[in-house]
Amino acid sequence: MDLLVLPSILLIISTVHAFQYTELVQHVDSHQEEYVEALRDWVAIESDSSNVLKRPDLHRMMELVAQKLRLMGGAVELVDIGEQELPDGQTLALPKVVTAKFGSDPNKYTVCIYGHVDVQPAKLEDGWATDPYNLTDINGNLYGRGASDNKAPVLAWIHAVEAYQALNIDLPVNVKFVIEGMEETGSNGLDAMILAQRDTFFTDVDYIIISDCGWLSRRPALTYGTRGNCYFYAEVEGPKQDLHSGVYGGTVIEPMTDLIGILDTLISPSGKILVPGIREAVAPLSDEEWKMYQDIQFDIENYKTKIGVNQLMYSNKVDLLAHMWRYPTVSIHGIEGAFSDPGTKTVIPAKVTAKFSIRQVPNMDPAMVKKQVTDYLHSVFTKRKSPNKLKVTMVIGAKPWLADTQHPLYEAGKAAVKRVFDMDPDLIREGGTIPIARTFQDVTGKSIIMMPIGGFDDGLHSQNEKMSRYNYIEGTKLFIAYLNEVSQIKKTSV
Repeated sequence: MDLLVLPSILLIISTVHAFQYTELVQHVDSHQEEYVEALRDWVAIESDSSNVLKRPDLHRMMELVAQKLRLMGGAVELVDIGEQELPDGQTLALPKVVTAKFGSDPNKYTVCIYGHVDVQPAKLEDGWATDPYNLTDINGNLYGRGASDNKAPVLAWIHAVEAYQALNIDLPVNVKFVIEGMEETGSNGLDAMILAQRDTFFTDVDYIIISDCGWLSRRPALTYGTRGNCYFYAEVEGPKQDLHSGVYGGTVIEPMTDLIGILDTLISPSGKILVPGIREAVAPLSDEEWKMYQDIQFDIENYKTKIGVNQLMYSNKVDLLAHMWRYPTVSIHGIEGAFSDPGTKTVIPAKVTAKFSIRQVPNMDPAMVKKQVTDYLHSVFTKRKSPNKLKVTMVIGAKPWLADTQHPLYEAGKAAVKRVFDMDPDLIREGGTIPIARTFQDVTGKSIIMMPIGGFDDGLHSQNEKMSRYNYIEGTKLFIAYLNEVSQIKKTSV
């Protein structure tokens, strides 16, 4: 044999055997029950970020996360992000953000994994079949509040790192964690923390991974975009106090009538946004996107059954997915000040406030949307010639996020999905908003991928939220494989 060829052969052999995937998978399979018990412990903590009375539980949740990462040997910090001001003027300490670091090899890529461990409110009387804070295994589904959103995915990433450690296998990349406890209420304080640590904690980060989303079907998915959100209050004020409709009805111009009238001008029955300038800002659906949507696995009939309707706004898959992900929409959420209790109170409310939102897509700017909506509603209101007063306020202006599916991060994701699930993933977008993705992108300048492991039927924010054991365990294997695939990205591709 030519001795000059020998080093090349040895290099190939060492590369082939470098990733001990089979051993890592066997480790995961043999520790399934431990992983389920870890999730049970986390779900048991009522880390509801919207309930100030549960704040001690939220602090305990963050301490538990920090302790888990410390026991693994990570360089862990609990970062103080300040206080939250309550409506009554009091202040309350925000839960600290947990950061951790595993590995510091300058010759390796560094990935940062973001997740959250706060949850939406849940009570048994809301319609849960089981105690929402007692993880319950029924037919391979693990039911509990926060199981899918986002405690199991966070634990799956931690278990992926643990598997490498347990087998004394070097992590193929350096891994950092950023885990917060206020995502469900707007990630209070996190933007400022990311900005403050841009040149310290984030300075050596190459890529950011978010697993706070789900698959669209039973096929694994990679997510490359989310819509933004402009949330508005429209307040109409009239008499100085509520009035009796029998005594005053027919003599005053009622604020509720004005409010309903202007809300009706926001969107047509067919879903067309009527605010001038909104639809014109949206880029048309490209042929490439059409083809991508056509290839996605999505069953309209199952979708209708899941949400309990017999008709949707659109009847074909491409139109439906496009309007779910990459077109803006108007949703009216409620009216504050209106009588909504059981019974027949005959009241004319003196002041009513509508709450509605417009989901944004790329090419839309929140500042411009604010102006367009405010100007439009005032013009509509003026035409009513009402003596009542209108006030329009935008309280949230979260930008959309979009990634390049040709980026090596996504190629690595496809390879990892292929290895674990033996199929190609769907490339999907999210109709909802994950503001932190855009913050990471704008502040750090790093490339981001969303890699979900949650199921399409997990019931996030709803009754009977669950994470299937299959997705939890196979998702852990996916994360193990993905760390290896990222390590293989060529430096020239960054």
